[in-house]
Amino acid sequence: MELVIGTKAWSTWSMRPWLVLARTGAPFTETLIQLRQENNLSAEAIRPHSPTGLVPVLKDGDLAICDSLAICEYLAERFPQAGLWPQDVQARALARSAASEMHSGFAALRRECPMDLFAPIAAVDISQDVAKDLRRIAELWNGLLGRFGGPYLAGPEWGVVDAFFTPVATRLRTYGVRLADYGAAGPAGEYAERLLERPEFLAWKAGA
Repeated sequence: MELVIGTKAWSTWSMRPWLVLARTGAPFTETLIQLRQENNLSAEAIRPHSPTGLVPVLKDGDLAICDSLAICEYLAERFPQAGLWPQDVQARALARSAASEMHSGFAALRRECPMDLFAPIAAVDISQDVAKDLRRIAELWNGLLGRFGGPYLAGPEWGVVDAFFTPVATRLRTYGVRLADYGAAGPAGEYAERLLERPEFLAWKAGA
């Protein structure tokens, strides 16, 4: 398998399936394309790999799978032994719901607090729109951790939903955000730090 990704310091969409693929333990080739190049060079570099002109893309034989969530779903089916979704029906449904909400939502947080793994840690002014996103994240994390007992969102095993929220954890650290200020109890803050201690994330960051 080959995973085509964008710049590791910035590309949240690339990070998510990379973490999931690393979790499976399957061997894969990483093709890195530097983003934000001038003269449309990034798009030209991506196009031979991706019919959408976007990264990430997973190539497996004659398959080219675009979109981070679609890639993660494919990997969960391809490697069921990795336990990327919970076995319990309700836990799996809520984990999928949370991952999908992250996939399509939280636009203000994405826009105003972009991921940059190597930016100096510095508090920023939080707009009302970002505060609304943070309150929802706090509510979501509190609810899932309380319902399934942690240490990860859907229970004891790290999975796709945790991969999807790992970029949020990096943003909280980079911008000096305390989820406790937005309604999150201790377990949610501890969960954010736990994501950044995962071996998959540390390997991603080391390669950035």
